[in-house]
Amino acid sequence: MKQEMVKEGYNKVAENYSNQRGDFSSIFYLEKLENLLKENSTVLDIGCGAGVPVDKYLIEKGCKVIGIDISDKQIDLARKNLPQGNFEVRDMSNLKDNEYQVDAVVSFYAIFHVPKETHQKIFNKINSFLCQGGLILVTMGASEWEGEENFHGTQMYWSHYGPEKNREIIQEAGFEIIFEEIDESGGEKHQIIIGKKL
Repeated sequence: MKQEMVKEGYNKVAENYSNQRGDFSSIFYLEKLENLLKENSTVLDIGCGAGVPVDKYLIEKGCKVIGIDISDKQIDLARKNLPQGNFEVRDMSNLKDNEYQVDAVVSFYAIFHVPKETHQKIFNKINSFLCQGGLILVTMGASEWEGEENFHGTQMYWSHYGPEKNREIIQEAGFEIIFEEIDESGGEKHQIIIGKKL
């Protein structure tokens, strides 16, 4: 099963991957999000990994952070790195409507590890976690592709649409897109979207 491959893969590469996350320019986009958040916001990070740099940045800016990840090794690292966060081992595919009530949802390099046919359902659930005006900051695929590749020495699964379909999914889920660009940091291309719940 694909989710088992993702879980095992991230368990195997947890520390190595965490050390290399700095190659990607998450902070630039987090600053854009932070400028839109009210003080003491609660943020849900889907696919939080080891909590660094994303959750570390948010906590340092005064946010309360809930982080979920399919990899128990990554969650162990996140709890060690950021004891002030609330981290849980969860598969995003199993989230339920209204399960969280937060001010914003972020998800870096995670949604494209579940089958692209489920992305609409995931964004519909994310919408249910937010009040009107709630925010999302997500990275999506920059082109349509599905398959397996070597990732830090282990097999990993990806599944994603291209930018036009990603925009359509996010808008269909009830979000206005307020920022979008193709980011090329870390030698890879990802579509970055900030959206606001209508």
